[in-house]
Amino acid sequence: MTAVTDEDHGKGESKGDRGEKPDGAKDGRWDDGLIARRAAAAAARDADEPVPVLAPADDDAEPQVEAYAPADGPLPARLDALRELVGLSRARLDRDTLAEAGRVLDEAAARQRLSSRHTVVAVAGATGSGKSTLFNALAGAPISDTGLRRPTTSQPIACSWTDGAAGLLDRLAVPGRLRRRPHPGPAAFDEALQGLVLVDLPDHDSAAIEHRDQVDRVLALVDAVIWVVDPEKYADAALHERYLRPLAGHAEVTFVVLNQTDRLPGEAADLVLDDLRRLLDEDGIALGEHGEPGATVMSLSALTGDGVPELREMIGRFVSDRTAATRRLSADVDAAAARLRKVYVAQGRPGLGERAREEFADRLAEAVGAAAAGQAAEREWRRNASRACGTPWLRLWRWYENRGLPGSLDRLGQALTPPEEELTARQRVEQAVRIVADDAADGLPGPWAQAVREAAFTGAQGLPEALDELAVKAGAPGAAKRGGGTETGKGKSAVDRLGGRPPKPPRPKWWPAAVLAQASMTLLQIFGGLWLVGQIIGVLEPGLVTPALIMLGGVVGGPLVEWACAAAIRGPARRYGQDAERRLREAAAGCGRARVLDPVAAELVRYREVRERYVTVTEFSTTGR
Repeated sequence: MTAVTDEDHGKGESKGDRGEKPDGAKDGRWDDGLIARRAAAAAARDADEPVPVLAPADDDAEPQVEAYAPADGPLPARLDALRELVGLSRARLDRDTLAEAGRVLDEAAARQRLSSRHTVVAVAGATGSGKSTLFNALAGAPISDTGLRRPTTSQPIACSWTDGAAGLLDRLAVPGRLRRRPHPGPAAFDEALQGLVLVDLPDHDSAAIEHRDQVDRVLALVDAVIWVVDPEKYADAALHERYLRPLAGHAEVTFVVLNQTDRLPGEAADLVLDDLRRLLDEDGIALGEHGEPGATVMSLSALTGDGVPELREMIGRFVSDRTAATRRLSADVDAAAARLRKVYVAQGRPGLGERAREEFADRLAEAVGAAAAGQAAEREWRRNASRACGTPWLRLWRWYENRGLPGSLDRLGQALTPPEEELTARQRVEQAVRIVADDAADGLPGPWAQAVREAAFTGAQGLPEALDELAVKAGAPGAAKRGGGTETGKGKSAVDRLGGRPPKPPRPKWWPAAVLAQASMTLLQIFGGLWLVGQIIGVLEPGLVTPALIMLGGVVGGPLVEWACAAAIRGPARRYGQDAERRLREAAAGCGRARVLDPVAAELVRYREVRERYVTVTEFSTTGR
């Protein structure tokens, strides 16, 4: 096969296209295209040799494309999980974070639409490493230019052993004029190499930026790569830091070949090869030694042919296996998952435990004043009992003392919380929300922690007013005093909706009997007093003992009844206060749960979903990452 020179590349047509005899024609035989096949067939017939059947190297003939066969194993499930992972994360992660995963999915879909019986292997190396010489040695013909002029290879050149690779080469953007077939011979008819597509790349350290860009582009698309290094540049930092180290996870589809061993005297080749293995180990590349999966490392001389048959045999086994594309895609998924690890893997076990929920409810109850409301309810119960069961004279005196005073019992329900106290309650609510958000986000990756906090703070808007509304609806005495909030659209405070008073506690069934007893004691006092007055003015017969005793019984019995009632209401009053505190606490907890905890829990559930997808992506990792 004739070599394609850079001058021919620039002109865009060969000498054969102009009707001239190309430089590669020898003894009337053509080494490329349709004429080459006809000449080879004629020569074979004359010599009674078998006719090699070679497919066209250009795109004029209809290629036999075989669709990518669905891979057995975990790769399809991993790709599906990665696709779901990206879809679930778009609203939480920025586009740049998901860009690599999206590229892997796109490239995997593109590769799976193409032939699965072809394996695309790129030959990459630095300037002067001899990669084009090795490329030609594997192809069995001088396909790629070699020489002292640098750069020798300016564009990717492909050599395909079988038909049906046009789609793969289109994906690599290899022009039709640079697509070749191996020269008829042992290399072309090697059964193990059937399906191989070998691509010679420009120098990765070329002074031309466009050459390096082509190398990077093609390396991201091929199924495997052969890195050709020489004794002088095998430790080049540009090679290890830019390519080998970032692609350490692709060890199973990587060949590292130490070329030009013919230049090394004695055991120097073994020493250099050992040092190369050491550098690859430091790069994190697993070496396929002792039958273990990993990169293939060997030494050879492409110029003399020493070691080339061994490399061709290894490539043949690699191609015959037909798993290179699956391995490459799996390694790409591993690399994408490794980059996403920091945004999906949490430290510890984040979430909202029962203790955090209870502490949040306690803080809301404290902010809304549940304990104070319970105490106020207990005092209100006792106050009502004192009013109902106390002596009329004492009740009259208390009414007289409290009449018209700002802090009187009659005006208790009309007093609103001072602005500074309301502000303090609002700050307590905000602090409670901030603490529970921090607890829920603790250990989460940055984007998901931010999403949890945003959900908590968004739900907390209007929470203080909602707490006041629910406290009033819960019927807790004194809740109206803490209000200060307004009903949406009505502009009424909680006090206005309750008629200016807190709800009164219910009376027990025995209160009428106590009231009747207290009234009886009062009647006895009145009766005894009138009896004494009648005796004094002479209307009734004298006799002070009986009316005095009756009056004394009423005077002593009234306080005794009041004392007995006060003792009897301690338990019910305490229970009523506790019940009022519980109702207000439950109302505050329910409001906080609906507005803050539920949105936070929804974000945590969403994170767990994407975490499960991420686990599926990494569960069957071929690189252990």
